[in-house]
Amino acid sequence: MAKKPAKTKIRKTSTNAVSKKKTAARPAALDQPLRDHLLYLLKDGGAHASFDAAMGDWPVQLAGVKVANFPHTAWMLLEHMRLAQWDILEFSRNSKHISPKWPEGYWPESEAPANEKAWKASMARFRKDLQAMEQLISDRKADLYARIPWGDGQTILREALLVADHNSYHLGQLVMLRKSIGI
Repeated sequence: MAKKPAKTKIRKTSTNAVSKKKTAARPAALDQPLRDHLLYLLKDGGAHASFDAAMGDWPVQLAGVKVANFPHTAWMLLEHMRLAQWDILEFSRNSKHISPKWPEGYWPESEAPANEKAWKASMARFRKDLQAMEQLISDRKADLYARIPWGDGQTILREALLVADHNSYHLGQLVMLRKSIGI
């Protein structure tokens, strides 16, 4: 009878994996190409649509319009993106931040903005928080690879990629919604 091989420990690679090793200091110059790429993704790099291209001239009168077989309006998507981006940003820089309840805290209660002022304020807040995330990434003092002390394995790098991916996904939905509405 053959002996069974000894069980080997498999190292987790998820964002929840815990590493006891200290990160060695890296020269800031080595991180610059990564920082530049992250900024490229956040702004509208490669295949990513820019926020302004998708939202810039969306008429407020059509912000609450639903189309067949699509569950969200432009307002719902804008507010969802704003809330999620804000949560990720605040988690990344504020140890006292408490995330909204999932999933209801990440979606607006209404299908349309209360008025044009609310629509414009939401877009302005989205832009401001995106710019703050870009500033965090640009800050050479911010270690992109270090675990965020109050998290459970997250890094600034992971959070920046999460913002880029999440925004890209929903901006794509907004582009399709825009085409479906005919604007």
